[in-house]
Amino acid sequence: MIIDNPKTMVTYVSRSKDRVFHPRFLALMNHYVMEPVACTPAAGWEKGQIENQVGFLRGQLFAPKPAFDDLDALNGWLRLRCEELANRAHPEQSDRKISDVFADECAELRPLGRAFDGYVEKAARVRSTCLVQYATNRYSVPSRFAGELVSLRAYADRIVVVSGQNVIAEHKRRFTRNASYFEPWHYLPLLDRKPGALRDGAPFVGWQLPEAMHRVRAHYMAGKGGDREFVDLLLLAQDHGIEVVEIACELAVEQNTLRLPAIINLINQLVEPVIAPWGESHAYPQLTLRPEADCKRYETLCVAGEAVA
Repeated sequence: MIIDNPKTMVTYVSRSKDRVFHPRFLALMNHYVMEPVACTPAAGWEKGQIENQVGFLRGQLFAPKPAFDDLDALNGWLRLRCEELANRAHPEQSDRKISDVFADECAELRPLGRAFDGYVEKAARVRSTCLVQYATNRYSVPSRFAGELVSLRAYADRIVVVSGQNVIAEHKRRFTRNASYFEPWHYLPLLDRKPGALRDGAPFVGWQLPEAMHRVRAHYMAGKGGDREFVDLLLLAQDHGIEVVEIACELAVEQNTLRLPAIINLINQLVEPVIAPWGESHAYPQLTLRPEADCKRYETLCVAGEAVA
């Protein structure tokens, strides 16, 4: 595969024109069994046809410059524009569309196979604020990893933090500058010691909880000591899962029983094993002969009892 010399592919060009390829780019080439061949720097004629195509598509797709909120929206729009361009006549086979010729070529293409796990990796130290930094932005990790060395993997659309062999945090990648992005659940163990941080702590500002839990929180925070009660409720989510706690809060709102003991009772009812009713069990013995009424049996028992006496 003939490539240009961007820093993402070629990290160094010597005087003898030898290349040092980026290790992650070499991993990509090895994954798809391709051999990279770098062009001569500043020699555009070596790939003139490609340069012309890039200029054409740049004018068709990026002029005027589009603006989207995220990469998914941009990619969706680009796909539609490419499908429109594919309906044009083929430059060499004018009686056919570009999409028709491409459909013929697809039959000769090799299957892609397992997709390459493409990311840039770096080691990072978790700050005392439970944040790791990539570029100029900071992303949160669970509080128990504060001060530890972790691996930060930057994808095109997300940031993944790994400790050992385990993924400990994942965030949508942001392209802002000097901003912090928190996952409030990462700081939940700290609330057990400082429940007051729930009111004004930066990780909990604008925390988007399910509607039922939000109503329970507003009820608790209106009273004295309510932050402690709501933190105890959040800690139950670590043991039983957020779905169970959310359902319990919905039931509590419906029954108008927002006190913490009542919600804990509802959680216990949801997580306790369900005992099958008697009528639904097939493991109990069944009568094979219909019993007959015979009062003489009682007389026999009485006679046997008198004989023993």
